[in-house]
Amino acid sequence: MGRLLLVSLPATGAVIYRCKHCDTPLAYGTDIISKMFRCKNGKAYLFGKMVNVNVGEKDDRMMTTGMHTVCDIFCVACGSILGWKYLAAVEKAQRYKEGKFILDRGVVVAASPGGGAGAGAAHGMWPDHQQQTSGDDDGDDQDSDEESSDHQD
Repeated sequence: MGRLLLVSLPATGAVIYRCKHCDTPLAYGTDIISKMFRCKNGKAYLFGKMVNVNVGEKDDRMMTTGMHTVCDIFCVACGSILGWKYLAAVEKAQRYKEGKFILDRGVVVAASPGGGAGAGAAHGMWPDHQQQTSGDDDGDDQDSDEESSDHQD
């Protein structure tokens, strides 16, 4: 096993989503694709890019929008489950989700622009699929049943 290296998200003026348990940066708010998703614990956001996550085993899950192949995502620092990554969708109309991330809003916090982001990797320089994630808690109350996994962890 190698040494743990965290990817920093420099302050860019955008909200930065962090792990609620250990404050590890996960994603920029500008990388949110949709706030209209749900997970088994409530509200969730769909992100296009994430950092500082490990991916779990591939799993086929029936969701409200059909069958998807996904893998759970975990915080690279503390191991908390954050959501999942879409690997494949059976339905053609759902394939836009492939390679994207669902982040459970209950396990992340949003850092205000300019607040507490570390220096390091430039925005736009994202690691490969081995380290990626998502999340949010910006206080909005948008809600939808667009996606919900029937899978219990």
